[in-house]
Amino acid sequence: MFGRKKKADTGEAVPEVDLSVADTDEFPALGTEDRGPYDVTDFDDVEPADGRLDLGSVLVPIPDGGQIQVEMAPDGSPQAVHLVTRFGRITVAAYAAPKSPGQWREVAADLTESLRGDNATVSVEGGPWGRELHAVTPNADLRFIGVDGYRWMIRCVVAGPAGTAGVDSDLARVAREVLRETVVRRGDDPHPVRTPLPVVLPQVLADQLVAAQQQQIAAQQQAAAAQAEAERQAAVAAVQAQQQRDATPPEQRPGGAGSAMQQIERGSQP
Repeated sequence: MFGRKKKADTGEAVPEVDLSVADTDEFPALGTEDRGPYDVTDFDDVEPADGRLDLGSVLVPIPDGGQIQVEMAPDGSPQAVHLVTRFGRITVAAYAAPKSPGQWREVAADLTESLRGDNATVSVEGGPWGRELHAVTPNADLRFIGVDGYRWMIRCVVAGPAGTAGVDSDLARVAREVLRETVVRRGDDPHPVRTPLPVVLPQVLADQLVAAQQQQIAAQQQAAAAQAEAERQAAVAAVQAQQQRDATPPEQRPGGAGSAMQQIERGSQP
């Protein structure tokens, strides 16, 4: 459908692989793939952006019913774009890599160590492109799928509620479908190995994001102005109440006719 066909899809189920295989160099892909991820150079006459969200370094399809969620870096630049589905969240990112494959194996080993250091239960499972990591935490399930390409590596992070990111889950299935139609635009610029390739938002999405940020800022300013006005009115009311008390003769004030000494003095008068 897109790009050059590579292998025939057998449609075989993706079984779980024993964790003892995780530390070996041999972790073959299970089944075969006749689709991507693709390199942008795989396309000749077909425009790779057709039907895909163009994020600069990666072009990803949006699943049926999926929504886009943009994560911003502290400097205001887009850091990640998440695809939010009814099953969970899928994040596809491209990284610089050497010409020879093997970076995902190293990254997976580092991820496993880091996740276990955070008290997650991690297992290594076989997927269409080789090893996948499944991490279970008390509140969420995570799955990491990696694919090595020519001078690039894709890492797909799948996140959902507890029990939703298993090897045969709907969330994992949708994530693999997204990866099969993903295109990487590596570019010729030099990047250190493992550096994330830049994310560039489409102009329409960038405009929507700016508009949303402006609406949020305006709402915050309105809320702050309303809070300041409420505090001002409360302060004015307090001052007015105090002025009214000061202008009221002691004998007309609540609690009696003046102070106890004044009442004694008035009572002693003939």
